[in-house]
Order: sequence, then structure tokens, then C-alpha cells
Amino acid sequence: MKRLWTPWRMPFIKEFKTLKGCVFCELLAAKEDDKNFILHRSSTCFVVLNKYPYNTGHLMVIPNLHTADFKDLDSQTLLDLHIQIQKSIGAIQMVMNPQGFNLGMNLGEAGGAGIRHHMHYHIVPRWNGDTNFMPITAETRVLPETLDQTYQKLKPEFESIE
Repeated sequence: MKRLWTPWRMPFIKEFKTLKGCVFCELLAAKEDDKNFILHRSSTCFVVLNKYPYNTGHLMVIPNLHTADFKDLDSQTLLDLHIQIQKSIGAIQMVMNPQGFNLGMNLGEAGGAGIRHHMHYHIVPRWNGDTNFMPITAETRVLPETLDQTYQKLKPEFESIE
């Protein structure tokens, strides 16, 4: 058996086990945007880097309202979520020049939601050839930069489009 050491994941594992509430609600309340990789806040939602990305630049757009039910969102929140998705895609395009995107959400446990009590959109930039043998043979993704580096690249772009 081959091993891939990932010691940087241990702080998250410990942090996640000690959470008493919703991880997204705690991020929203923390007001430590740089520490928590929050790129932008609007009146109804926020944009954050995914701490465990599928690809470099993987963002989430999350409503401030704690709900798992899409029907709970009012029209202002629905519109703002999509405006923030549009801005996020634009920022990623300017900074990272991807050749495509995966955009979507997983609703409910059966739908694949890892955090099923607080709905959220995923935005995953994609490049031709970005899937290599590592995810298939080692169930491992190779990311070319740290979250800090990605955050520092994207944050100025989000500030310029507000």
C-alpha cells in the first residue's frame, strides 16, 4: 500500500470534530475573512474558498440564511446568489484563466451534500488535462498552490468588482 502524507489536514479534522454548530454559520459570524478565506460578503450571501478543493480556485457561494431547503430562499437571495456566482466566475477567469467550470450544488445527503444542513453552490474551475492519473490510481488530487496563495490572487479581483 502506498501512502501520501497530508499533515496539513489534521487541524481541519480536529476543528470539524469540535464544531457545535454549522461550519458555514460559524465562518459567517467569525468576521475573520482572511483567516477563513472569505473572498466577499454581500447582504445575503458570501463567497469562500473551499478548504478541501477539487481544483485550485474551487469556491463556494453560500447564503447567509441557514437552510438546507432551496425553497426557503427569497427572490432577493436567489438573485444575489447568482450575481455572486457570476462575479466569482469572472474573478477566476481574470486571475486563473480556466478553460471551463463545474457549477452546482448537492442537496441532501442522498444528493451528495457533505454539509447537508446549509445549502451552497460550488464553482470549480477546470483546465483541459487537469485530471490525471492521481485521482484514479491514488484517489488523490494534486493542487499546484496553497489556499493562501489562491486567496491572495483572488481577493484583489473581488475587491475590484464590488
